[in-house]
This record gives sequence, structure tokens and C-alpha cells, in this order.
Amino acid sequence: MNDKNNVFHNVLEQLRKTQELVRLPENIYAQLQSPQKFLEVSIPVKMDDGSVKVFTGYRSQFNDARGPFKGGIRFHPDVNESEVKALSAWMTWKTATVNIPLGGGKGGVIVDPKDLSDRELEQLSRGYIQGIHKLIGPNQDIPAPDIYTDPRIMGWMMDEYEKIAGSHQPGVITGKPLSIGGSAARSYSTAMGAVYVLEEAVKKIGLEKNCTVAIQGFGNAGSCMAKLLEERGYRIAVLSDSQGTTCNYMGLNIKEVENHKRQKGSLKNYPRGDNSGGKHCLEHEVDILIPAAMENSITMKNVDLIRTKLIVELANGPITPEADEVLKKKNIIVVPDILANAGGVVVSYFEQVQNASGYYWEEKDVLEKLKKIMVRSFKEVWKEKERYGTTIRMGAYALAVKRVAEAMKARGRF
Repeated sequence: MNDKNNVFHNVLEQLRKTQELVRLPENIYAQLQSPQKFLEVSIPVKMDDGSVKVFTGYRSQFNDARGPFKGGIRFHPDVNESEVKALSAWMTWKTATVNIPLGGGKGGVIVDPKDLSDRELEQLSRGYIQGIHKLIGPNQDIPAPDIYTDPRIMGWMMDEYEKIAGSHQPGVITGKPLSIGGSAARSYSTAMGAVYVLEEAVKKIGLEKNCTVAIQGFGNAGSCMAKLLEERGYRIAVLSDSQGTTCNYMGLNIKEVENHKRQKGSLKNYPRGDNSGGKHCLEHEVDILIPAAMENSITMKNVDLIRTKLIVELANGPITPEADEVLKKKNIIVVPDILANAGGVVVSYFEQVQNASGYYWEEKDVLEKLKKIMVRSFKEVWKEKERYGTTIRMGAYALAVKRVAEAMKARGRF
């Protein structure tokens, strides 16, 4: 299995390194090397032309010692078993890093949603819930949006679950539209949480506010991050999507870039940016690099080209363990995904709390609570980093894995 398809190998390698630091009981270490439960489902969908196409979907429930399983659902042609297992493990460490009472899960369907009509997409979304509904619930496993899924799809999924359950249960899914129980700020919470963490890291290493930033990936999280950092005085010098890279070291105008992408479907040939002469986003010399695309973006094939002071992982698993070691030797500081992009799951947790109480908070209250958790979590991770004399990533892993192990011990799971 190649690197792209064997992302779970990275999870096991990160866990092995963590075990060398924290020395878990062997029985707990063994249990943390695989999901507690994994489901594969077939989803038949009647297409607009009258044919029936069968899609494959997955749900991985990695660990629920600290609370119900929690994790997004992605619709993507590259979804595979290893990726879904890896993402469910990372979600387990993520919820533990920011110390919210949830475990880790993840779901996915092998599909390119761009190839589907709205009706076909809705049937696929409802079919997926029909396939996994016995595994999920407000106190059991709570899905959320991920790559190529959005509030509209979450609304369909919640509606399908409630039809099966025969009752209103808005807490079964987060990332919903506001009209049916979503939370204020959820749409940009992943990026907002990353901004809070980035600003803490910038203070630690002494970077200036107007420093240069490159963002790989201009989807929801990447574009929100670009806007939020631009508002705070950072210079967004380089942006890329799957079609191309654009660069302007004086600072790109994010609103103009967004309009260009909306009209042309890509960042390619943005008129006020240099198209980089074939140079990839990751290769530009900037102060801060933000991988916001897919797993395994930085590997042994391109890590030597990385020229930055600080990397903030907005994507899940964008750096392979081998490449991470090279970055460490190059003294490039990395704020890991399980801390940097945890803002999304924190606000998903807030959404669950609001659904359970039937009382909804204003946006400023959500952001205030989010900032408090992200800043506190950064400080706790930094403390573990100093304690073990290691990287921020391993500080986060030490903190998270110890918290999960402590919950497993308390439950007698050892």
C-alpha cells in the first residue's frame, strides 16, 4: 500500500513515538492500535438516468473512553479504509488535547460529489445514514461535516436519522444549518481555532504581525484562515488549490482571490498574482506555512524544499512522520493538527451542548469560549513539550494519549 493509501501507518508510528515518551501499560497501548469498531456499508442510489449505482461508505469508531465517538464525514473519491481509521484516531487525540468530553470517530464515502446532481447527493446522504444509523446517536456517535460535506448535507442526514428514530434528536449531528439547531461560528470555527493557536505560537517564537504566510488549500478552512489572518495584519503571500498556485509577497487581496476562484473555478491565472513559474505553494520562502489540504502533503519527496519558520497544520495529517523528523532537524516549528485544527470539534461540542439544553448562544459567546479553550490547550501542550524536552507535536500527543489512557484505566479497560 502506498503512502497515499496507508495513512493509518502514520498513526501507528506517531503512537509508537508517544509510547517511548509516556510508557503506557502494554495492554492500553495494544488497544490504542486499532479502532474499537469499524463498519463498511453499501449505499445503492437510483441515479437521474434511471440506473442504480452502489457507493461504498465507512464509519470508524476509534475510542470512546472519554465520551461518545465524534468525527466528520467526508465525500471524496480517495476515501479508503486506512484513511478513515487514521482520521478517527486523530480525532480521539484531538478531543483529548483540548480536553472536551468526547472520543474519536470518522466516516467517509468513496464518491466525487461534483459528479452528482442535488437529488443524487441527497439520496446518497440519506442512504449513508440508513447504513450507519444503528451506530450513531446523540450519546453514542455524533457525525459532522468534513471535506465536500456541508450544513445542507448535515441537515439531510439529521432528518433521515430522526425519521428512523421517530423523534427529534438534533444533537445526533453537528455542523447543521442554524435554522435546525446549528451553532453560531461553526462555519469558520476550524480556522478561528487555528488563528488563536497560531497567535500563541507567533508570540512564543517572536514573529512580527505583518509576516508572510503561505496557505496550501483554498477550501472552506483555508479560505477562512486567509481572511481571518488578513484581517489581523498578516501578509498572505502565497495561496494554492488543486489547480495552481498564486503569489504576491506584498500581500494577496483575499476577497479578490475568492471572486476570481468563484468565477474561474480555480486560483490559476489570478491577474494580481504571479503564477509562481511552476513553483508549488509549499516551496515558497515564507514565515508561516499552513497546509490546509489533504493528508501526506509534506513527505520525504518535498520536505527538503520547505523554507519557513513555523508550520500550522490546518489539515489532518499533512506531514508524514519521516518528513516531520526532517523538519525537526531543520528547526522548523510545527503546531500539530490535533491542536491546530481542533476549533471545529470544540464548536461542534458547543453545538451538542446547545442542542441538549435547547438554549443557543450568541456568536461572541461562542468565540469567547473557543478562544479560552484553544489558548489554554496551547499552554498545556507547551508545558508537556518542555517537560519531555520534545516537539510541540509530541507534547500534544503525550498530553492526549495520557488523558485517553487515564479514562480507560478509570473504566477498568486494562
